[in-house]
Amino acid sequence: MLRFLLFFLLVQGILFGVEMLQAVQAAIILPWTGLLADISGWLMSAFDPNVATAGKVVRSTLNGFAVSIEPGCNGVEAMIVLLAAIIAFPAPLLYKLAGLFWGFIAIQGMNLLRIISLFYLGQWSQALFDWAHLYIWQALIMLDALVVFLIWIRYLPGQTTPPHQPVEAMA
Repeated sequence: MLRFLLFFLLVQGILFGVEMLQAVQAAIILPWTGLLADISGWLMSAFDPNVATAGKVVRSTLNGFAVSIEPGCNGVEAMIVLLAAIIAFPAPLLYKLAGLFWGFIAIQGMNLLRIISLFYLGQWSQALFDWAHLYIWQALIMLDALVVFLIWIRYLPGQTTPPHQPVEAMA
C-alpha cells in the first residue's frame, strides 16, 4: 500500500508538472479544450439552434451568455489522477490500457455533461452557476475518476470475492 501511494504521488507530480509546460499547453491542452467546446456546442445545437462556439468559448446567440472552457475545466486533471492511480497499481498492461480507455470515456463524458449543464445554468442564475462550477462539478469529476478506478480494480484478474458463507457455518 505504501509503495502504491508513493508511486501514485510521484507519477501525479510528474504528470502535473508536464501538463504545466508551455509546449504541452500549446500542443495538447489548449487544442483539447477547443475540441471540447466544439463537441459540447455540437451536442447542444442538436436541441438548441442558438448555440455557437469559437475556440474554447460556447456562446448563446440568443442572450449573449458565454462560457469559456479554461485549462482545469477540461477533465485533464481528473485523467491525470486516474492515469497515476492505474500506473501505480500492479496490474497487467492490457488491463491498464483498458482502464485508461474506459476512464477517458467516463471522465470526458461527465465533463461534457458538466459543460452543457453549466452553460444552461449560467443563463438562468449566475449564483447557481458559480456554486455548481466551483463546488459541485469539481467534486463530481474527481469522484468519477475514483469510481472508475474502483470499478477497474474490481475487474482485475485475480480479484475474487470471498464465497458467501451460510449463516450456520459462521455460528
